Amino acid sequence: MSRKIGYARVSTAGQELVPQIEALKQAGAEHIIQEKKSGKDLNRQGILEAVSLLQEGDTLIVTKLDRIARNLKDGIHLIEELLERGISLKVLNIPMIGDSDTTSKLIRNILLSVAEWEREMILERQREGIAIAKANGKYKTKPKKYTDKNPALLHALDLLANRSTNKMTVKDICQITGVTRSSLYAIAKDKGIL
Repeated sequence: MSRKIGYARVSTAGQELVPQIEALKQAGAEHIIQEKKSGKDLNRQGILEAVSLLQEGDTLIVTKLDRIARNLKDGIHLIEELLERGISLKVLNIPMIGDSDTTSKLIRNILLSVAEWEREMILERQREGIAIAKANGKYKTKPKKYTDKNPALLHALDLLANRSTNKMTVKDICQITGVTRSSLYAIAKDKGIL
């Protein structure tokens, strides 16, 4: 029995998924995967989960094409993979582009190119804004939460480096020291402990 799986994505934590979720429900999505992550590449847990759930005869529903990918190469690759597996793509704001005919392919490629261009323009404006703020002495970077002299971090790194003898899990180390898992992994990797 074919299923309709929805995928909703926004780029930042401050953005809302509710409008996309409502539109996907109205379009008949039985299961909706939500994600708050940039669409710059396909290395995203939500889209990977959606693709792994889909089987031949199923339909992936998105509100707009740029929810899948914000670059041409990844978007084309993903859509072609879905179509080759017998999975339909339904894009709510432009219904005909989920087909496998040449016109649909052309429109998809154009829209994905525009999405990639938009993302590049946003990044360019952001870089320009940062340069202007720096030149005016108004750009402040977020202070690092953990410095090399932070006792909790030093303790966590020591426990992590000696896991073979102390038999502690990363979860245990984080709970004991109060250092977040993501920070511990990033700093340990940077220092060559992992």
